Amino acid sequence: MGQAALVDAAGPPLLRVEGFVKRYGRRSAVAGVSLEVQRGEIFGLIGPDGAGKSSLMKAVAGVLSFDAGTLEVFGTSLDSEAAAELVKDRLGFMPQGLGLNLYPELSIEENIDFFARLRLVPAAALAERKERLLAITRLAPFRGRPMKHLSGGMKQKLALACTLIHEPELIILDEPTTGVDPVSRRDFWLILSEILHERGATALVSTAYMDEASRFHRLALMLDGRVLAAGRPQELRQRVPGVALQLRAERQAEALARLHARFAQVQALGAWIHVFAPDLDAVAAEREIRAALGDIALHELFSAEPELEDVFIASLRQQEPQPAGMSPARQSPAAVQPEAAAGAAIEARGLTRDFGDFRAVDRVSFSVRQGEIFGLLGANGAGKTTCIKMLTGILPPSGGEGNVGGIDMRRAGRAIKQRIGYVSQAFSLYTDLTVVENVRLFAGIYGLGRREAGERLAWTLDTGGLEGYENQTAGSLPMGLRQRLALGCALVHRPQVLFLDEPTSGVDPVGRRQFWEVLFQLSRVEGVAILITTHYMSEAEHCDRLALMYAGAIVADAAPAELKRRVTEEAGSLLEISASPVLPALALLRGAGFADAALFGEHIHLLARDAHAAEAQLRRQLTAAGIAVGRIARRPLSMEDVFVHYVTLLERGGTLQ
Repeated sequence: MGQAALVDAAGPPLLRVEGFVKRYGRRSAVAGVSLEVQRGEIFGLIGPDGAGKSSLMKAVAGVLSFDAGTLEVFGTSLDSEAAAELVKDRLGFMPQGLGLNLYPELSIEENIDFFARLRLVPAAALAERKERLLAITRLAPFRGRPMKHLSGGMKQKLALACTLIHEPELIILDEPTTGVDPVSRRDFWLILSEILHERGATALVSTAYMDEASRFHRLALMLDGRVLAAGRPQELRQRVPGVALQLRAERQAEALARLHARFAQVQALGAWIHVFAPDLDAVAAEREIRAALGDIALHELFSAEPELEDVFIASLRQQEPQPAGMSPARQSPAAVQPEAAAGAAIEARGLTRDFGDFRAVDRVSFSVRQGEIFGLLGANGAGKTTCIKMLTGILPPSGGEGNVGGIDMRRAGRAIKQRIGYVSQAFSLYTDLTVVENVRLFAGIYGLGRREAGERLAWTLDTGGLEGYENQTAGSLPMGLRQRLALGCALVHRPQVLFLDEPTSGVDPVGRRQFWEVLFQLSRVEGVAILITTHYMSEAEHCDRLALMYAGAIVADAAPAELKRRVTEEAGSLLEISASPVLPALALLRGAGFADAALFGEHIHLLARDAHAAEAQLRRQLTAAGIAVGRIARRPLSMEDVFVHYVTLLERGGTLQ
């Protein structure tokens, strides 16, 4: 259905990889990968840090040599620099990182013009293509703005426009949406889908967001330079049979530990616990859950189709039954002091911050209790990082006040720093120091004695899964391990309050899940108050409470379940529509009054107040336009749906109830 109809599965593959090997010194980054990409499809590469995704993509783009195997693009074997030159005009490559291939001092338009000249785009064609790309990316009103002043989402859309300006037949995108807010991510995927639909181009895309896997026609799961499994998303789900269950139980931390003893894949999601039970049906899984919980009361339980992340983790466990990672059961040598475990740990009252005439934070107020995980969500540039910098004493507020750990943030100085841990958006450790040297340095900064520093070093290595990396420099670690080290250094002095600014951006699904297991332990067992910002909407489910920021102000503050309930009450149920061709169907539905309709893989998602009446209307209108309609089904709201609904409503000038 949908985009899949554009894929030429009968013809020869556009990209053929056989026995591909890439080594860096003695280390094999890619070890014998074989795969094919058909014309017109979006093919995804998913895997943890160091799986070999970027090395493979760079080789396909002709910018990296390889050691063995064959790699054919458009029927040409890329076995030399001369061969790579033959196909480079038909390729577009966007490397990993927010706008790293752009020029900060140049404006949006100047960047596009530069890449057009670099790619020898004729002047007559440039004007039309540039206006089209500026319009579809919604960057036209900002064409004169320097790249360095763009948000993360705008940088990535500009990078995509520069990659597409010469109209390549194969588009290679290495984690293009990492660090981009959900609204910009949806924009990005719609832009890509429209370009592929209009020109019949092909895309090879890697991603760290498991929820994006459903947007691929086919994908390959990679680990340690090998392909574990490849196929359509639904085919991969079927290869790992089982059921996913969500439950709420008394004594959550104890319930989690008991379930961990029985099931390999268990994680806390705020007040809920998510369990993946392989090879079981819902009835058998519920029976085993109840048996594992024993005398712990079970309040709610329901089953659902496993998420692709469940399947991905299960596939990795089939290869590595005991993967290295964090140890959530290990408690810190010294927990939060009992007197600090009650009441508000963070209080913001009317916090305001101006930069000249620009108000970045506008009278923000919220509070976070000890032992609570509080999520601060918002699009790029909403003011989240500025809020954290004021609360941690890095930036003075223009107005308002706040307390952290019982101390006034405006007057605390060093005292407040002793009570908080902070993991910033950028990697903040010393890249040329080893793991052990970084931990000991931070222990010294916080005045820990030799014995206590040794205890904290052992705890950090164990909890962060860093054994074996003690003498490796921080800069050489994969992203997931770097962030675990950063977390360990932030916690070396046993703070009461932990601030995390997009700590898992760019971290693979395994690393993110392990990271959150430690956060849960810190909050539930040690009573640490955690304030976190994230662009992974699946991570927002882990938070006890969420605040949504828009244009510097907080526009919603509630538990994830409450925010979903409000959106359902205000805008209706979420419908998933299978239609072919999907892009004309999307345009028709938006024109018919479903303004929030969005592309989601090969389907369309929209909110409808009366689901039954909406289904009849949708079938009638789409069929009348000659569009084939398949299944229309209700789907549970995700936090991404909630985020996009609220932000889109506010962008249109609406107000939240």
